[in-house]
Amino acid sequence: MTHASPTRPRFDADAPPRPASPTRLWRFLLRLSRFLVPMFCRVRIVGEPPHQARTGPVILVANHIGTFDPFVLIVACAKVGLAPRFLATRGIFNTPVVGTVMHGCGHIPVDRGKNTVTDALHHAADALADGACLLMYPEGKISLDPGLWPQRGKTGAARLALSTKAPVVTVAQWGAHEVMAWQGAGTMAANLVSALWRRPIVTVAFGDVIDFDDYDTTDPASPKLATARIISHCTKLLRTLRPNEPHQPRHIDVSRPLSVQHSVTDINEPDAS
Repeated sequence: MTHASPTRPRFDADAPPRPASPTRLWRFLLRLSRFLVPMFCRVRIVGEPPHQARTGPVILVANHIGTFDPFVLIVACAKVGLAPRFLATRGIFNTPVVGTVMHGCGHIPVDRGKNTVTDALHHAADALADGACLLMYPEGKISLDPGLWPQRGKTGAARLALSTKAPVVTVAQWGAHEVMAWQGAGTMAANLVSALWRRPIVTVAFGDVIDFDDYDTTDPASPKLATARIISHCTKLLRTLRPNEPHQPRHIDVSRPLSVQHSVTDINEPDAS
């Protein structure tokens, strides 16, 4: 998301924390995930969410490496006591059954590529004002980097963080790409079935709160700079999860298209110009 941010802050950082309650359907699915997802992989959690994530509004930002990693993030969050509302592409909300479930869980649709894309930021700001925990993919899509490193991010998460002053927490995950293929219904189903006995290890790490206090929210360059910082934090945290795969992943998914167009190759904070 690269359009204008919400017009006014909606979360008071100095107000007492007011953690929001997830819907009954979302609570049920979070509990169910703890039984279903481990059938296909072994979920390992590194670290714990900081205090801010447990006591009030927070934005979780995670790297996106495959079609299965949302389920991994759901079960990881459920295990540590978080119930994040996802920002996801509108197409998912328009599908039968799944779309109804997404709406029922309180997740937020994003109209990517349309002039209504900023509506998601306003809905997200309102959710934060209600004390919600949100989860966003700052890249805006599954990474197509050959090494599965985070690619250059969209500014939506940064704009939301700068305008609302809600704390931002990095989440990194690795291994979900081994559970299910990126595309191809037959290949995806075959990988998922084989995962029942392979049960690859999938690791999720919770990082610290990202500091944006040095950015001037009136500076037009701040969203790009803050986005670069978010991607840098995601990359650095991800590096700790794959020390034996520093360049290319061990598992190669031949169904995944690859691109280096928006790749970020340096884990230091990249130039956002």
